[in-house]
Amino acid sequence: MKIRIIVATVFIFCCVALGTAGCNKKTEVTPHGLQVVTTLFPLYDFARTIGGEKAHVTMLLPAGVEPHTFEPKPEDMIRISHAGLFIYTNKYMEPWAEKIITGIDSRTLRVVNAGERVTYQAGVDDDEHDHGNHHDRNGMDPHVWLDFTNAALMVDAIRDGFIAADPANGVLYRQNAEALKSRLIALDERYRKYLTSCSTRKLLHGGHYTFGYLSRRYDLEYHALSGISSDSEPSAIRMAALVRAIRSSGSTHLFAEELLSPRLTETLAQEAGVGVLMLHGAHNLSRDDMSRGVTFFDLMERNLGQLQKGLKCRTQ
Repeated sequence: MKIRIIVATVFIFCCVALGTAGCNKKTEVTPHGLQVVTTLFPLYDFARTIGGEKAHVTMLLPAGVEPHTFEPKPEDMIRISHAGLFIYTNKYMEPWAEKIITGIDSRTLRVVNAGERVTYQAGVDDDEHDHGNHHDRNGMDPHVWLDFTNAALMVDAIRDGFIAADPANGVLYRQNAEALKSRLIALDERYRKYLTSCSTRKLLHGGHYTFGYLSRRYDLEYHALSGISSDSEPSAIRMAALVRAIRSSGSTHLFAEELLSPRLTETLAQEAGVGVLMLHGAHNLSRDDMSRGVTFFDLMERNLGQLQKGLKCRTQ
């Protein structure tokens, strides 16, 4: 209800400030290219690759901000209303997105649910994992981009959104999308190659349930400390269980997630007598990574190296 009230207020403001004609103005393609607004980093990176010089792509999520608790501000909604294309991940990742869409004039904006074609898997559904989580405890795991076959399906959905919004440049968008999918296929093959001969197949993670899709794709046994949301609060029972799992697995490292505080992970690792390695969920970038132009593929190559080290995989 709060989101709907904010949306209504924003659009009243828009019409007062710009006039009725301004609010109804067709904004799909401007002299600066197709105006595209995305939510999370994977969508931003895929969209700017597909759009190339024919699109101006921005991301709602500010650099360094944790996405699970993010809610758009009125100025974000104005940005969306002025775009030609709005791309979000799925209703599990951005539960606010579909509420926003209902308040936007569909004649001036095309909306892409990038995850509409993927196969979802359930997130953890036990209360100890998911206590305090703003997601439904019986809901789906939203981190679909970490299975690169899902990421390729997301590219297809984004490509089709570009073509629908700007058919004149459809050939370019198709070519760029195919090149992007080829890179995702090659990335998937690299993960399969380098994660087949590891001393342990237990991915032990002292954070929220982020890497379920990645683990399933590469036949890893995934143990996370808490539920889907980054603000899940693990119980003492769960923390003790994870320490026991570390000790029994023969693992030499516990994984933490970049952009989130590693303090609890470091405490558990110290208790278990192991080191800490960082993995990136790719929801967002740090300010430093954003300024350096780090890509989704850069993050995933970084993850592969960390997994090889933490799982003690033989180099081939």
